[in-house]
Amino acid sequence: MYAAVRSVNANDRIQEYAPLVRRIAQHLMNRLPDNVQIDDLIQAGMLGLLEALKNFDASQGASFETFAGIRIKGAMLDEVRRSDWTPRSVHKNSRKISTAIREIEGKTQREASDSEIARHLGVSITEYNHMLQDSVSCRLFSSDELADSEDHYYDAPSTEEEPLNGLLREGFKQALADAILHLPERERLVLSLYYDDELNLREIGEVLGISESRVSQICTQTVLRLRSRLSEWTDAKP
Repeated sequence: MYAAVRSVNANDRIQEYAPLVRRIAQHLMNRLPDNVQIDDLIQAGMLGLLEALKNFDASQGASFETFAGIRIKGAMLDEVRRSDWTPRSVHKNSRKISTAIREIEGKTQREASDSEIARHLGVSITEYNHMLQDSVSCRLFSSDELADSEDHYYDAPSTEEEPLNGLLREGFKQALADAILHLPERERLVLSLYYDDELNLREIGEVLGISESRVSQICTQTVLRLRSRLSEWTDAKP
């Protein structure tokens, strides 16, 4: 009898928070490539919601909606990663660009320019811009994506986190904030318009008087610059 009542309550909670799953999916869709289907995100998000219902602990202080939102979004992003459409050559070029930025800035102690990065890679500025366009890293950027699970140790929050992991997470967040603060002015502005004002790439282009594809290139270069500056964190292993 108790199990039956519990099941009914769980079903009620699923119905109550299903709109939250859809809202998160719709928000993410604005930042993802066209071949990602919203139904796939919703399906993954519902699994995240079920996981949240199973593991929520009210004594931890967070509201269920906050806890569920984190689990739902994490499940959706995991689904996108599992269904990665990006060729290995694009991942390889992204790592090359990050390495080039790190080496140039380590040597010059200033921001690496587009032309310097292209020259370091041995490609034309046009080819470099094509490499950036292929990567489109900005469409799925967050502190989690800076530490992509393919290469790095930084994972989604856990309710059973060890104290040392908590300190590492806070240290990473502070390092990320400092790295953003010291970005070139235009890159910092694009991030602000994209994440704080929630403008899409076309709208940012209209504000800055540049094309949507150029905004996408700036976004990608910004993410790769941040990755290069956070390499001591993102190259670490557990």
